[in-house]
Amino acid sequence: MLTDISFYWFTACIGASFWPYYDRSHSPWMVPEGKTIDVPLGYAKFPCEILRPPRVIAEKVFSDIRRWSVMPKGGHFAAMEQPEALAAEVSSFFRELR
Repeated sequence: MLTDISFYWFTACIGASFWPYYDRSHSPWMVPEGKTIDVPLGYAKFPCEILRPPRVIAEKVFSDIRRWSVMPKGGHFAAMEQPEALAAEVSSFFRELR
């Protein structure tokens, strides 16, 4: 984890990594009321993620959920914590789109 944090810190990109969190709490929701996002979506729900939206809420915004997987372990840094599981999930999502 220190290596990952170092990439952000030593390249002066740490601020950019915090921006989505700041923006979300200080700006209106980016999808206008009544509108949806209509591209295929896959979601890997890691149990220790910071935010874990219920599918019923996600379906109000994302109209084409193709894959909704509950992962056995991992969290916000899933690519470092569970790289094999995440890679398999991403591969499975795109395989279904062929």
